[in-house]
Parts: sequence; C-alpha cells; structure tokens
Amino acid sequence: MEHSDPTTSNILAPAAEELSPLEQDVLDEYERLAENMKKLAGLLDAMAGAPTAEILDGLRQLERKTSLVFTLLKASVYSIVLQQEIYSGDQGGQE
Repeated sequence: MEHSDPTTSNILAPAAEELSPLEQDVLDEYERLAENMKKLAGLLDAMAGAPTAEILDGLRQLERKTSLVFTLLKASVYSIVLQQEIYSGDQGGQE
C-alpha cells in the first residue's frame, strides 16, 4: 500500500503557494513524465514476458510477407523494363 500520495500532497500544498506559475508548470510536466515512464516500464515488462516462440512466429510471418512484396516489386519492375525495351524496339524499327 502506498501512503505517499496523501503525504506528498500535504507536503507540496504549502510549497505550491510559493511557486511561480512557470515552476508549477515544470513540476506538472515532470509529474506527467514520471507517469509516462511508469506506463512505458509496464509495457516493456509485458513485452519482455511474452513467450519468445510467439515473437519468433510473428517475425517469420512478417519476413514471409516482406519477401512476397519484394518479389512482386521485382516482377513489376522487370515487366516495366521489358515493356520499355519492346516499345523502344518498335520505335527504332519504324524509323
């Protein structure tokens, strides 16, 4: 159980009256940053706890999809180059 929240708010309450608006904004930003870091740490813990086999399976699927896209791209480029050569050959033969 954390008792720091009520204690912290009691300690900071008198000090908050003495802070300038800029100082209070900076403290608020640090508080948001701390919360975001806690969330990030939790997400990283969850990701680290995921089974390695699941991660590897996902990466294998991604690799297959990537290589399929690469193959289709190469075929498209080859087709375009071939069509240009045929078109250039027709232009040269007609002159």
